[in-house]
Amino acid sequence: MTTDARGSSDAPIDDFYAVIPAGGAGTRLWPVSRSRSPKFLHDLTGSGRTLLQATVDRLTPLTGSAGVVLVTGDHHVAAARTQVPELREDAILAEPSPRDSMAAIGLAAAVLQQRHGDVVIGAFAADQVLSGQAAFEQAVREAVAAARAGYFVTVGIAASRPSTAFGYVRSGASLGVEGAPTAMHARGFTEKPDAETAREYLRSGEYRWNAGMFIVRTSVLLGHLAEQRPELHDGLREIAAAWDTEDRARVVADVWPGLERIAIDHAVAEPVAATGGVAVVPGTFGWDDVGDFNSLAALLPSADDGGSKVLGDPSDVIRVDSAGSVVVPAAGRLVAVLGLDDVVVVDTPDALLVTTRARAQQVKSVVDAVRARGLDELL
Repeated sequence: MTTDARGSSDAPIDDFYAVIPAGGAGTRLWPVSRSRSPKFLHDLTGSGRTLLQATVDRLTPLTGSAGVVLVTGDHHVAAARTQVPELREDAILAEPSPRDSMAAIGLAAAVLQQRHGDVVIGAFAADQVLSGQAAFEQAVREAVAAARAGYFVTVGIAASRPSTAFGYVRSGASLGVEGAPTAMHARGFTEKPDAETAREYLRSGEYRWNAGMFIVRTSVLLGHLAEQRPELHDGLREIAAAWDTEDRARVVADVWPGLERIAIDHAVAEPVAATGGVAVVPGTFGWDDVGDFNSLAALLPSADDGGSKVLGDPSDVIRVDSAGSVVVPAAGRLVAVLGLDDVVVVDTPDALLVTTRARAQQVKSVVDAVRARGLDELL
């Protein structure tokens, strides 16, 4: 074990569990990402590891091999077990239907408190790409220290551009907690501001991207949930009490469908920030939520001098007088792009998407149109 100048070690953190909520269909990455095969099950960076596998890889040094818990849908359990066989049998919590991040993270918190008492958990989405492991671990260790002091903690990423696709967290005065020298009070959250507001945020120096990483003691999270959403709290507690018993299936079937569908940001983070109970730890590591094909392009190496990017075999793509394109040749046939710049071409066996990088955020509207046409087998 080694210790750095700030006093943090490279050993796993005592009584700390990493929760990975893995849900959603990643609709802006359709037709690669679909409800039955969402983006976290794909290798989207060419690293040889899926986003889920990479998430487990980066968290294991902080928790140890037994400290990672995955919350995912019933349909994804088999694939998850294949991709991350190192997770224990009871470390995968299966949701019968999507109920958004508060139910997923709240379920894990309630089950872990039932099993281990009051422990610290960290929630880390399964579909993000990070760089700078040492800086990531340092931020998490500081966040755990702040969480032990009773705060609901988020990690704020230094914004590299005035993005309108991300939420922002505003920082305030230093927290003054031992073991968390850079932690600050969080003054509030803003969800996807307009371009001018985002530019003002960057100029102020007070705002960071909200990475959706939340670290908190289980008792603190469940206590806030009981105050803010008592029915959701009571339902999750009832399910957790039965989770490791023979009554699990019956209780889940009875209670889960009636749980409120709400994000943890709206259920807990925002109202608790308004009362001073949220802290933010600055993250100096690279971060991207791979939200669309334009952001995916930034993660892939250039396939030619024109800055085009290919997810797949570059020999399956021909570009003539075309620069800045993003091509996914996933149908086993040649894709040729002639005379078009900054386009996105995603070719799969049963669906073809053609758009521009500038409109990549709007791919969700295509998914809505496919659903409206009743083509659910393509979703």
